[in-house]
Amino acid sequence: MKSEINLNSAMSLAKDYLEFTKENVFLTGKAGTGKTTFLHVMKKTLSKRKIITAPTGVAAINAGGVTLHSFFQLPFTPFLSNNNELHSQHRLNKENIKIINSIDLLIIDEISMVRADLLDAIDAALRHYRKAKLPFGGVQLLMIGDLYQLPPVLKNEEWGLLKNHYGWECPTPNNSQLGYSRCNTRHTATEKPNYLVY
Repeated sequence: MKSEINLNSAMSLAKDYLEFTKENVFLTGKAGTGKTTFLHVMKKTLSKRKIITAPTGVAAINAGGVTLHSFFQLPFTPFLSNNNELHSQHRLNKENIKIINSIDLLIIDEISMVRADLLDAIDAALRHYRKAKLPFGGVQLLMIGDLYQLPPVLKNEEWGLLKNHYGWECPTPNNSQLGYSRCNTRHTATEKPNYLVY
């Protein structure tokens, strides 16, 4: 029999915030501080309807969820357009729309790997399909991750597009002062994902 997991005072406060408010929560901490444990406790104990997502397949598997791109059916290219253009080109299936309209909480694990434009696309999708003007369509967010860990993965030309759109400097292999480098990856899928809403 598994023993009960005791949350520290900060995590207990975050749990109460998630359970009893509609406020968004950003949970961070160094490796080994219990972020994943907290995620699994929230998955089991929160009464809100939720979906667990992450930016990569490995992170989604570790979190017990699905990737952001697969759930929201988003392209891998930067999202720099208006809401109408996104939804005229990328429509969600009926199952995902039903889930979007039923959830109270969107959990995003490994938030450090999520680009600003991806958050904008998720916001646009949630507002559009929930027919709500509130940020993220009124869905509460739990964002989990350590911003000092893995950065978003992009090609150099995509960094340039985001820099021009958002107006900030992006580190490139020739201009990195943060001490990390990026590598390009490929996404492959072999079967239709099974979305679990808890």
